[in-house]
Amino acid sequence: EHLIGQESIVAALRNGLREGRIAQAYVFSGIRGVGKTTAARVLAKALNCEQGPTPVPCNVCTACREITSGADLDVLEIDAATYSKVEQIRELTESLRYGPARDRHKVVVLDEVHRLSRQAFDALLKIVEEPPPGLVFIFATTEIEAVPATILSRCQEYAFRRVPVATLVTHLRAIASAERIAASDSSLRLIARAGEGSVHDSVALLDQLATFGDGEIAEESAARL
Repeated sequence: EHLIGQESIVAALRNGLREGRIAQAYVFSGIRGVGKTTAARVLAKALNCEQGPTPVPCNVCTACREITSGADLDVLEIDAATYSKVEQIRELTESLRYGPARDRHKVVVLDEVHRLSRQAFDALLKIVEEPPPGLVFIFATTEIEAVPATILSRCQEYAFRRVPVATLVTHLRAIASAERIAASDSSLRLIARAGEGSVHDSVALLDQLATFGDGEIAEESAARL
């Protein structure tokens, strides 16, 4: 419910978890800042929560808390931009042949997966085709067309859309209220439009303007930025 503007994806993932239909690999695609990595972390929690697999992770058990803080040994978050060499992927796939240390699933989140070399994709394909029990891959990418069809054909694919301006304004208003930032609706609409559908970029602009205005966002400042 904290994923902004991706209701159809949330519904599909929840239904899959509720019915026990868990894929071996998922691909989350879309522009930056629309919730791909956040969704991957929430899905990892849903799979490994002590109450799970569950569409509503408890956020208080050991697995949930460790995934939130990035300390869970069974949930690996890897930036493919700095992990793109074939030797690194071979080393990774070798380590993944062993089951989870504690959790129900070992979850590998490969961010910006399109940055892998062709040879690295080839090395990854074998384990994606024949994963050991309990292993789940989540690939996130801003360039779905650069991911080989051999990988995509073995994944459940979810396309994250740009978040509508009205939805972004509601989200920014909630943040502004919680952070005691004074901002008019027209200022928030300007920020949301400038964010071009990215929650991350819109929140960064809100933060920047709040810092400039010492907790107050003037419409003139928003227009200028």
